[in-house]
Amino acid sequence: MRILGVDYGKKRLGLAISDPLCITAQGLPTLERRDIAHDMEALAGIIQEWGIDEIVVGLPKRMDNTLGEAAQEALAFAEELRGRFPLTVHLMDERLSTVRAHRAMKEGGLSRKKRTERADMVSAQLILQDYLDQKSRRSREGKDNN
Repeated sequence: MRILGVDYGKKRLGLAISDPLCITAQGLPTLERRDIAHDMEALAGIIQEWGIDEIVVGLPKRMDNTLGEAAQEALAFAEELRGRFPLTVHLMDERLSTVRAHRAMKEGGLSRKKRTERADMVSAQLILQDYLDQKSRRSREGKDNN
């Protein structure tokens, strides 16, 4: 099983993929957006190439837990994915993922230019890793309750 993580943006889609055991997330090259047809065609290729079973889209909620314009666009994108692909599409709260991505890259010694180039991919990795960790916790808690 593999899961695709998506950090939705107006200009780019940050992408990440899980390992087959759904333990870790690795970044994929960022997709430069042109239009929805281009996006879906590119994602179809990734889904087929990697044997994707589920998709996780980051939902950029505001700090007060409300949904702004960016969140509405991410929701619409998730609905488009649901309509195009016979896969389960999850939404994952991605508050501060970009800030976390930049901080991690800065601590890793990457230059400002490299951080800018990789921000979307690293954000997608963080979104997907958060989802995988949450899924693992739920699985362990369920086993503990039996």
